Amino acid sequence: MKVMQGISPVIGQTQSEAEDKYQQLQNLVEPRVGLAMLAGMAGGFDLSEYDLDGPLPELPLSNSMQSRQALFIDLARRENLSIRQLYLKVAGARGHHTVIGTPKTVADTLEQWFVEQAADGFNIMPPFLPEGLDDFVEGVVPLLQQRGLFRHEYSGSTLREHLGLERPTNRHAR
Repeated sequence: MKVMQGISPVIGQTQSEAEDKYQQLQNLVEPRVGLAMLAGMAGGFDLSEYDLDGPLPELPLSNSMQSRQALFIDLARRENLSIRQLYLKVAGARGHHTVIGTPKTVADTLEQWFVEQAADGFNIMPPFLPEGLDDFVEGVVPLLQQRGLFRHEYSGSTLREHLGLERPTNRHAR
């Protein structure tokens, strides 16, 4: 089994630039959109009648996405997040980890997670396109390549081959 952590990198030439970029993105999130995304990940529970700047209310157990619901409830309680703060975390990275910083900061974070075996690889989810992906490819990838953590060429033609996984036998083939 391979663990591919979802990461949403917000990259700037300086830490301050990256934080400003992140704040600009956060300011674009419309409350009704943020609430809808949060509801989808919190088991379908509608939070629109609650104070956005108040705490997350007790939510009934959902029949769907129970682990995701538990994750967000735990996050809100642990970090004492308001409903607004919680939906902003959800909206930006769709519930995945956001890394805000310079190309070196982002590369350092990915390297640490990889070396400490917290992840076998990453699903990069740029916060905006195409510039967010360009920032990663042009800034972070070369640093990871210099550190021997990112390939220079592909060794196969499929994701399975790139991850070093064997092709399973087709159970439908005769």
